Amino acid sequence: MKVIGVHLDRCTGCKTCELYCAVERGSNGKTLLKAAHEIPPPQPRLRVEGYNEFAFPYQCRHCLQAPCLDACLNAALVRDPQTNLVVVREERCIACWTCTMFCPFGVIFPWPERKFALKCDRCAFMENPVCLEVCPCQALELVELEDLEKTFDQRRKEIRKTLAGEKEKGLLLLDLGE
Repeated sequence: MKVIGVHLDRCTGCKTCELYCAVERGSNGKTLLKAAHEIPPPQPRLRVEGYNEFAFPYQCRHCLQAPCLDACLNAALVRDPQTNLVVVREERCIACWTCTMFCPFGVIFPWPERKFALKCDRCAFMENPVCLEVCPCQALELVELEDLEKTFDQRRKEIRKTLAGEKEKGLLLLDLGE
C-alpha cells in the first residue's frame, strides 16, 4: 500500500498543496479563479499546520484498523476494495461528524455547507495526488508503506545505539530505570 510521505526538512508551510487540493477536489470550476468565486468556497482534504521549519501537511492515514469506519453511522465511510483506501461516499454522509470525533489523527473535517465529511482519498481517481504534483518544495512523496516501515525501523535502531553509547558515557540526563 502506498502512503504520502512528508519530508519535514523541505516543507515551508506555503499551503500550495492545500490550495490546489481545494480547487481540484472541492470546486466545480476546476480553476483557481472560478473556485475563488464559488459559494460555499471549496475546501481542501488535507491541512498544513505551522510554518517554515515547523510546517507539516497532514492527511488521512487510511489506517488498517480505522476507527472512523466503525464510527460512521450511515456507512458513508468505506474501505475501497481495489485501493485499500478509506473513502467517503458523499451521497450517504448524513453530516453527523461522528467520524471526526473518532479519527485518531484529526484528519477528517466537517464541511457543513455541503453536508459531508472531508478527508483525503489520495486522489484515487487520478494518476498521482494533486498535492504531490504541485508542491514547489517536493516535500510530499508517494512511498510504499513497507519501505517507510523499514526506514523507521532502521532509524529506531540507530537512535537506540546512540542512546546506549551516551548512557555508557554517563551523558544521559534521564535514566528510565534500565
